[in-house]
Amino acid sequence: MLNKSEVKYIQSLSQKKFRDEEGVYLAEGPKIVGEALTARRLEVKKIYALQEWLGLNEELCKNVDCEAVAGFELEKISQLKTPNQVLAIVAQPGVEHFKFKTDRPGIILDGIQDPGNLGTIIRIADWFGVHQVICSKDCADAYNSKVVQATMGSIFRVKLLYTDLESWMDAHKELAFYGAALNGAPLKNRPAISNGLVVIGNESKGIRPEVMNRLTERITIEKWGDAESLNAAVATGIILSHLRG
Repeated sequence: MLNKSEVKYIQSLSQKKFRDEEGVYLAEGPKIVGEALTARRLEVKKIYALQEWLGLNEELCKNVDCEAVAGFELEKISQLKTPNQVLAIVAQPGVEHFKFKTDRPGIILDGIQDPGNLGTIIRIADWFGVHQVICSKDCADAYNSKVVQATMGSIFRVKLLYTDLESWMDAHKELAFYGAALNGAPLKNRPAISNGLVVIGNESKGIRPEVMNRLTERITIEKWGDAESLNAAVATGIILSHLRG
């Protein structure tokens, strides 16, 4: 039986302040927790799960602190509208774990503020084998439960760094930065890349001028219809599909 202080602690992790103080976040559901358990670079601190789930995952849960909980207890600690069998407390990887590999591609996100968009972009990046994502400090928190759920486990494979983009780009002038812009060169004319970074801007405002001025090249997804713009995650998928081809 979970005690009140334990329930309160887990519930507090819905807030960024407490996640950052504790250096942990929550992952929920069989799919995502399973991904967490098989990711070597991440540490699963504790698992709370229905006995049925624990019984089916004995091998996967070896050497992990697990506690069986009743359905009503899982409801108390879950951040989902419909709790899904298992919840894990996972350690956040520290900044020291992020070492950008210049011979591989990456993504820069400038002001992506919708949790669903950020989570989907992380999932898309993982699909295309892009495992380095640089986020501006005003991007949504990657360890928000909505982001974690939207990644469908990709957050355990994609390395993230929150930083001042202008300073980071200035410190890496040897890299190529390809920014999604409405007035850029047609994407279809750009050859595939094996390194460099794709820059995706804010959902409504696009890339900030300070970041835009540091781009190596502006690229545009040509349109045939009348839509004003594309969803940031959709644009990321289209660009990566071409540049990783």
